[in-house]
Amino acid sequence: MTNCVNPLIRLLTRLANVVIAIVAGKAMLDGRMTVGEVQAFFQYVNQTAEPLTEASFMINSLQSALASAKRTFELLDAEEETPDPASPAVLEKAKGHIAFRHVSFGYRPDQLLMKDISFEAMPGQKIAVVGSTGAGKTTLVNLLMRFYEIDRGAITVDGVNAAQMTRSGLRRNFGMVLQDTWLFSGTVAENIAYGKPDATREEIIAAAKAAKVDYFIRTMPHGYDTMLDNEAANLSAGQRQLITIARVFLCNPPIILLDEATSSVDTRTEVEIGKAMKALMQGRTSFVIAHRLSTIRDADTILFMEQGNIIEQGNHKELLAKKGAYAALYYSQFE
Repeated sequence: MTNCVNPLIRLLTRLANVVIAIVAGKAMLDGRMTVGEVQAFFQYVNQTAEPLTEASFMINSLQSALASAKRTFELLDAEEETPDPASPAVLEKAKGHIAFRHVSFGYRPDQLLMKDISFEAMPGQKIAVVGSTGAGKTTLVNLLMRFYEIDRGAITVDGVNAAQMTRSGLRRNFGMVLQDTWLFSGTVAENIAYGKPDATREEIIAAAKAAKVDYFIRTMPHGYDTMLDNEAANLSAGQRQLITIARVFLCNPPIILLDEATSSVDTRTEVEIGKAMKALMQGRTSFVIAHRLSTIRDADTILFMEQGNIIEQGNHKELLAKKGAYAALYYSQFE
């Protein structure tokens, strides 16, 4: 209802001005009003319409304030984050053994999204997570990073329950590349070194070369010292994503999470990144969320998710032989 108030007030004001202009013009032509009287008449009309104009602006500001207040109260009413354990388990450098043991999770306690999720990833394995939009792929990764607390079951890293570790201690073992890139105001080198601020220039350059972005950076006005604004508007979407991938190369974590990491790059660049990623994944556990099945055919284990649950798991050949949901999705893309 309130969204219609402002246009309605403006429409009525314009209609009233048109009617008044017609009436005043006719009165002047008939000799009942002089030019001075018409000018004074319109001045009084404008002064009368001014409160209506101000009211429309006030209603617009009120709508914005109500929307902002709603978001603010949603944040204030959100549940507090579960505190870290008083005597946390310490895992300095994980080997990459990940296990989900009968994990159940829901954003609301009375409405579970995931029920009894179980799978295991051995060190050095590539785990692909596929499924339709909204199937729960990103949620699975978020649980691994402890962005949300599970309702039942356990998630272990090298046999250590993730809930018994501090969040910072757990996340130190992960490198994450999201579909939506994020760069801050600073130099290109500072953005690459975001996860490792004490990195040397040689280490930053080596990471950029591994991510196939070194040549592009050197063509910029000041190379690695080129300043980026908050939105990195002077970079394309693919270039921004390559810089975030270089961050992972620099941090060299034992576990890598890729959420559609090559979604914004062209096919040729995707192939080059794939080669570099394959070298990086040697001896490291990696989780890859992908819609293009061509990028995950070599995965050790493929988890096919539907409505928050894993309905199929196995390697590419095994899942094709089952002729189930994965096979149907695969053939829909390539035939």
